[in-house]
Amino acid sequence: MNTEMYQTPMEVAVYQLHNFSISFFSSLLGGDVVSVKLDNSASGASVVAIDNKIEQAMDLVKNHLMYAVREEVEVLKEQIRELVEKNSQLERENTLLKTLASPEQLEKFQSRLIPEEPAPESPQVPEAPGGSAV
Repeated sequence: MNTEMYQTPMEVAVYQLHNFSISFFSSLLGGDVVSVKLDNSASGASVVAIDNKIEQAMDLVKNHLMYAVREEVEVLKEQIRELVEKNSQLERENTLLKTLASPEQLEKFQSRLIPEEPAPESPQVPEAPGGSAV
């Protein structure tokens, strides 16, 4: 058996299976093995065809995954943009509320943020002027 021309175990296995099939059917039919073995290059071609199909399938999966990842990245970028805008809006609102609050309100608020005693079991939300939480 000449397997030097095949590089992968898959090619060798296909070659061996092909030769076994030829020998088996040839013995059943009483035909000439040599004339049937001329189709030996077809098994190599079938291995190449199978390799090509596998490569195409892998390329298809890779392309699909890349598309899905790019789509997800775009969604995440948009969420980041929205969060940055919301953060900027809240910072402006916080600055405005601090400028509108009286010094007494700011002092009261700061004392609630930095407790001098251990924190109570149920923390209270500090309220800003107008009844909204800051």
